[in-house]
Amino acid sequence: MFRTALRNVSAHKARLLMTVLAVMLGVAFVSGTLVFTNTISDAFQKSSAKGFDHVDVAVEAKYQKSRGDRVGRTPELTQATLDKSVRVPGAASAIGVVHGFTAIADKDGKLIGGGFRSEGGNYWGDKDPRYPLADGTAPHGEGQVLIDSETARRAGYKVGDTVRISVDGPVLTPTVSGVFTTDDGNVAAGGSLALFDTATAQRLFGKPGTYDEIDVKAKAGTSQTALKAQLDEALPKGSTETTTGTRLADDQARAISSSMSSMKQGLLVFAGIALFVGTFIIANTFTMLVAQRTKELALLRAVGASRRQVTRSVLIEAFLVGTVAAVTGLVAGIGIGAGLRSLLGSLGATVPDGPLVITPGTVAAALAVGILVTMLAAWLPGRRAAKIPPVAAMSSVHAKATTKSLVLRNTLGALFSAAGVAVVLAATTMDGDSGQAPMGLGAVLLIIGVFILTPLLSRPLIAAAAPVLRVFGVSGRLARQNSVRNPRRTAATASALMIGLTLITGMTVMAGSLQHAIDKMASSALRADYVVSMANGNGLSPDVDRKLRATEVVTATSPLRNAPSRIDGETEYLTGVNGSAIGSLTDLKVDDGSFTVGGTRVVVDDKTAESHHWSAGSGFTVSYEDGRKQHLTVSGVYEGNQMIRGIMLDNTTLAPHQSGPTDMQVMVKTADGASGATKDRLVEALGSNPAIKIQDKKDISNDIAQMFTLMLNMLYGLLAMAVIVAVLGVINTLAMSVFERSQEIGMLRAIGLDRKGIKRMVRLESLVIALFGGVLGVGLGVFFGWAAGQLLGTKMPTYELVLPWARMAVFLLLAAAVGVLAALWPA
Repeated sequence: MFRTALRNVSAHKARLLMTVLAVMLGVAFVSGTLVFTNTISDAFQKSSAKGFDHVDVAVEAKYQKSRGDRVGRTPELTQATLDKSVRVPGAASAIGVVHGFTAIADKDGKLIGGGFRSEGGNYWGDKDPRYPLADGTAPHGEGQVLIDSETARRAGYKVGDTVRISVDGPVLTPTVSGVFTTDDGNVAAGGSLALFDTATAQRLFGKPGTYDEIDVKAKAGTSQTALKAQLDEALPKGSTETTTGTRLADDQARAISSSMSSMKQGLLVFAGIALFVGTFIIANTFTMLVAQRTKELALLRAVGASRRQVTRSVLIEAFLVGTVAAVTGLVAGIGIGAGLRSLLGSLGATVPDGPLVITPGTVAAALAVGILVTMLAAWLPGRRAAKIPPVAAMSSVHAKATTKSLVLRNTLGALFSAAGVAVVLAATTMDGDSGQAPMGLGAVLLIIGVFILTPLLSRPLIAAAAPVLRVFGVSGRLARQNSVRNPRRTAATASALMIGLTLITGMTVMAGSLQHAIDKMASSALRADYVVSMANGNGLSPDVDRKLRATEVVTATSPLRNAPSRIDGETEYLTGVNGSAIGSLTDLKVDDGSFTVGGTRVVVDDKTAESHHWSAGSGFTVSYEDGRKQHLTVSGVYEGNQMIRGIMLDNTTLAPHQSGPTDMQVMVKTADGASGATKDRLVEALGSNPAIKIQDKKDISNDIAQMFTLMLNMLYGLLAMAVIVAVLGVINTLAMSVFERSQEIGMLRAIGLDRKGIKRMVRLESLVIALFGGVLGVGLGVFFGWAAGQLLGTKMPTYELVLPWARMAVFLLLAAAVGVLAALWPA
């Protein structure tokens, strides 16, 4: 039986080729994902570990948790703390670390580093061991700065150049005193790092005389744990905490591994989808091979082969096919991993140098996935082959599926589909968090149900295409008959395409509806012409609001300022606003009371009011971050959204309780409305600061749209693998179907159907099957997009379903193109 299996694989090499390709693509995706994420993770971990070479023990301020009416605060690390640290017996030296956001503009005035990775810090003395100088000298005073070598290379800066920098206030124009090298992860990821002398950094980052961290180096012969114990004894207990350099490096490695893990899981999900689609092809291929070898298998039974031996021979074939596919997939995956790393570099993302990491786990996963998926998919055809009675050797055709088996299949499919629809509909009545798991379960049940019912659905849906197919004469009629002749085969071929289009359509529906909801929210909630914020999401200096108010074109402004507080023993964030102007800058629906902010009168969003059982006229006591208390009165309750929500009070009431206040954003109303000229005036008023974003409603929506578009394009690219596998499935099915019908096709040629007619027949058959899968996929995608939107609607009141008709038409055209392309070779 083993020799028989080997000969069967050898005899059907061409027919099994598409199966090998389908499994190989899935395995390549899995192994490529593992190689890529392991390589990037290893490179970043080694790079970050170098950054801790100069740290034996790090001293940080210990955050004090909120208790009772007291707001949690972080104590400061002063010069006295640094002096105590360096005086412990095991300490050789200590460095005070200061850091904060620092935006560097390129020579065109545009921000380098993408905002979130734009960092600044201090250079310790004249020779800082953390940052070796590649060129120039240490910075002294506000007029000098060091920049990292990668930023200098990307922007074309060199020692002696003037560079535009923004930290928190006005734009600075220091001279580049030197260029340094660093293993900093932000720089490795494409960000920027600017260094000032310590006193300048403390003043610029609003931390005069204090540090964010103190890095202590041990004397020779003193271990990190011994130095930590000495520092714990010498420093104030309860206000500082110490961590060894080894622990910091391990924590950083775990953090990098964790961040890579989410990317790995996301990519593996799409690899799983490609493999899932591949199982349809494998099952289809082996089912057709078994059907074509009915007489051969029956003869084997007649000469003494048992059912188990026949099943085993089919599984051996699957094992050999899976092994070849897994090995070639692993090799291709290694190439994909290396290619993805190179692609990151070409897209501008900087990745630390390091070897390609191919772990034994990656090899084992690739082999296991390829072989197991193939053998599992071939198991049912193998069982079916074993049931062929020896008497079938006397007949050319084995019995088709019985009516009983079709009734059982349709009943099972209807039960799964009904259960899936019921669970999905039930999930839409839940809130956004609790409804996610039931929604996922219902989606899986419905997809399984539709897959089981696909043979039943194929007849009426394909029959609907009959009027169009009649236009093509005999070829069209034959194509329709061939499509419904074997509904199970047609269903398995179409289902592969259906799954990919279901996911693509569902995501497109959700993304379009979300974008519409955000546009609607921005236009309905904001009356302001512009919103001003920092590029990295950090706070703005109060100077920004003062400069904007002093600009001629500005008629009203309101900074939005967040501040922690304690209300009823719980931490609650307050939003400070300009009480006299906030009403003219927002358009929020008031459910109760009036939108009046001033003195001790505040407005509260509906969710916060509900949680505290407040209404218009309710009073409550707030404990500010400085520990002082005040009684406030709710003047109104408004409908909050993702852009504006919380407890709003006047900044004149909040400011006395804050030390070093910052604004999260500033809303601006202008005399002439939003226009290019007005925006230029505002940019000029703020000193053409590269760190500050000035956005109108359209800009805000476009920012979010850009994020959705990028995400969708990535998902389309990943799902393209599943579509490619589906195309291989259609090609495989058609090729084997043509081979199976060679006598029939020869007879058609003999009675007068020319070559063009035969080709047209096969192409139309492929087109009908692909469009059948496309219609099912788009229909299911719309349903899932609607259902998921119902969950989102619980958290986003402006959400409403928007069907992207144009894109859905494109998806159906894509399905048609798949059918036409897949038929080229078989035809």
